[in-house]
Amino acid sequence: MATTSLDPKIFEVPVRRDLIHTVVVAQHAARRSGTAHTKSRSQVSGGGRKPYKQKGTGRARQGSTRSPQWAGGGVVFGPQPRSYAQNVPKKIRRAALCAALSLRKREERVHVFDEFDLKDLKTKLVVERLAKLGVDDVLIVTAERDLRLETAARNLKHVRVLPVCGLNVRDVLARKHLLLVGAAVPALTERLG
Repeated sequence: MATTSLDPKIFEVPVRRDLIHTVVVAQHAARRSGTAHTKSRSQVSGGGRKPYKQKGTGRARQGSTRSPQWAGGGVVFGPQPRSYAQNVPKKIRRAALCAALSLRKREERVHVFDEFDLKDLKTKLVVERLAKLGVDDVLIVTAERDLRLETAARNLKHVRVLPVCGLNVRDVLARKHLLLVGAAVPALTERLG
């Protein structure tokens, strides 16, 4: 366990659940693919000829077999490809992240370590190290991207490894514990301070 002190401007702010909710909803919306698509009557193939004459048949007049009331016709006001992304101001995103970090600190689930040393690139070593620390569901935050640690931990269902630049509200809240490794604390202070 490192003795690094955590910046109170980041880890001791009031927990604004409204901001956290706004940012998490925006993150979930941005993950939507938005590829649902239906064809309108102009996009369905066929239907160029008038199906039967205008008058004298006793049926309603029809101009195309691809109009919406026909089987095989187009869809009225159906879904079209679109982006569900929501614009959230940078200050709100920053405040929500600080609130989420403060919530984890208040619950005493933030752990700071000088290093997360792995002798070999093995998942078993990560499991043993986390068992020794007494945490199972954890987000490990590193100052820079650590490919060795990411590779060793990627098979573990309840472990996520992120660099400080990728830290976000959803991932902080999705894991019970937060593990800050090495220079992650000063890097986090620089990003959010």
